[in-house]
Amino acid sequence: MERWDMGAMTASTDASEGGAAIQWPMAPSDTDGWPRAQRPLRLGVMASGQGSNFEALVRACRGGPLQAEVVQLVVNNPACRARERAERLGIACRLLDHRELRVREELDHAVATCFAERAVDVVVMAGWMRIVTPVLIGAYASRLVNIHPSLLPSFRGLDAVGQALAAGVTITGCTAHLVEEVVDAGPILVQAAVPVLSGDDHASLAARIQAQEHRILPYAVALAAARWEQRP
Repeated sequence: MERWDMGAMTASTDASEGGAAIQWPMAPSDTDGWPRAQRPLRLGVMASGQGSNFEALVRACRGGPLQAEVVQLVVNNPACRARERAERLGIACRLLDHRELRVREELDHAVATCFAERAVDVVVMAGWMRIVTPVLIGAYASRLVNIHPSLLPSFRGLDAVGQALAAGVTITGCTAHLVEEVVDAGPILVQAAVPVLSGDDHASLAARIQAQEHRILPYAVALAAARWEQRP
């Protein structure tokens, strides 16, 4: 089992990498300092691709500091690798193919219904490559979390890594935020800044950003849940 050290600052354990990342807010190194829900959270996750953030959440629940359980994965792409991860990890997975549910509101209604059937508390968009509508946002208001590979509000939308490289910035990163109707514009929960190195290409920069996504997303979910439970 991997040891979780959320207070560490380096982007990876590879000292030859030459880059470091800075996260804010920092998660307490003592996991007892994490926000604690009144009971273990039931998480629903949405994914379209590789599913690495989905697996990072599962690991944070099972062997790390997040007091939660991932009870349902929803995918919209029959070929996505997240389905394989779900099978290996023993997580229920539902395919809701956007090619069959072509109207966005219809897809979102199906997603919300699936999560409601599993009594999901917080929903995480972990690489969900579809724009969501008020149908889903309203069903999980203030408890719908997204992870995006840039320091928002910079580089919203598709291919944020490519946008950062094209812009010539020296620092980029990732953001976990609550979802609102404007794309990539909801309240920010956690960010991690990642330097753009002189030899970076799309693959190398994306890999370092993704390593930080895996680190910040569990803490962002804990913060989102705490905000939701403390609502008036």
